[in-house]
Amino acid sequence: MLISYHFVCQYRILLLYYCVGELNDLRCRLNEDMIETLFMVNNSKESLGIAIKDNARRQIVQSASPMPSENRVLDPKKSQNIAILLRALNVTIDEVCDALREGNCDTLGTELLESLLKMAPTNDEESKLKEFQDESPFKLGPAEKFLKVVLDIPFAFKRVDAMLYIANFDSELEYLKKSFETLEVACEELRNSRMFLKILEAVLRTGNRMNVGTNRGDAHAFKLDTLLKLVDIKGTDGKTSLLHFVVQEIVRTEGSRISGSNHPHTSDNVQQYTLQDEVDIKKLGLQVVSGLGGELTNVKKAAAMDSDMLSSDVAKLARGIEKVVRVVKLNEESPLKETNQKFSDAMKGFLERGEQEILKIQVQEKNALSKVKEITEYFHGNSAKEEAHPFRIFMVVRDFLSILDGVCKEVGKVNERTLVGFRQSVMPANPIMPTFFPEIIGKQPSDSSESD
Repeated sequence: MLISYHFVCQYRILLLYYCVGELNDLRCRLNEDMIETLFMVNNSKESLGIAIKDNARRQIVQSASPMPSENRVLDPKKSQNIAILLRALNVTIDEVCDALREGNCDTLGTELLESLLKMAPTNDEESKLKEFQDESPFKLGPAEKFLKVVLDIPFAFKRVDAMLYIANFDSELEYLKKSFETLEVACEELRNSRMFLKILEAVLRTGNRMNVGTNRGDAHAFKLDTLLKLVDIKGTDGKTSLLHFVVQEIVRTEGSRISGSNHPHTSDNVQQYTLQDEVDIKKLGLQVVSGLGGELTNVKKAAAMDSDMLSSDVAKLARGIEKVVRVVKLNEESPLKETNQKFSDAMKGFLERGEQEILKIQVQEKNALSKVKEITEYFHGNSAKEEAHPFRIFMVVRDFLSILDGVCKEVGKVNERTLVGFRQSVMPANPIMPTFFPEIIGKQPSDSSESD
């Protein structure tokens, strides 16, 4: 506060003399004294402190610099990524090298082998690492040091590639086996499903009755794509679809077949019991129809498959075994053949089994695709050749099952409402149900359409 007050007083004097024209000598003196006293000394101290700190930092940085500096053979980003991978994998150089020399895939595992393959140096990087001398004044970084040790093993990264193929072989083979088994079972499900065939028969008979008198009134088959359009064909009420009608008819016949309750009732309340029995019969029949999705489980699985992808996976598996064949050949031609005998034995042991398994899976692929073709021709006839997607038949059935599930739920709700409505009102002994498709009912013959 004293300094500030002093400065203010001097400033007032300065201003006074300036006004009267007697400022020159005093202003110079004041400027020198006040600026030097109040500011110059402090700034000098601060500058000195900053300079001292800068010198200290410079010394620390210089002392932290590696002496001697590291020799970066690899691209800095690649070197950093490899160093990070090595820390994450938590494995020693000796463990990696021993597994590569012995061909022990289980020791390294798929994840580690994949990581090692990503570390593979370019031809130029490999040459520089092999030429590097230990007595060099420059030191290798962690990534370069690791790769240099690994490269001392003959054709190290070709070994890694072959061992990764072996490590993945069984899981890839199992996936393909299950896929082809699913396709074969899906074909059997479609061919042998009594309920699915009954729906097809009901749709065919319904279509023929609706088209009596036309050139389409005596059809013997139809493409399964037609099933997806049934829900769009509406009855006279504008709500009930042709698929609803077919489901209701099958529900009734299936329920009667299961319950065997076609005999008349003699109770005084025959009217109530008859409707209750009818609802129960429909429940039984509805359970059978709605259970079709459970019968065709493998059909739905097959619908999600890609035929091109499966064929590509089989071809890839067959081509991949050449990696093992080549690395065994390189090992046989190596001057260090004796020291690499364990690796050679491990690879040959796999080759004997692997080649047999590939032949088996190729035969299984052929059989599965042949059955798919047969089932497509079974339902679509000659038009099966026009199918762009070999598995399209499964996709159509899957989509139909989804539509059918929704219709079954709606039919179940209608049946429940019918029973509730009956309990709330008295109905005639033989209620007249509305006819949504009169052209079908009017032309329906008294044949054995309710049979299996």
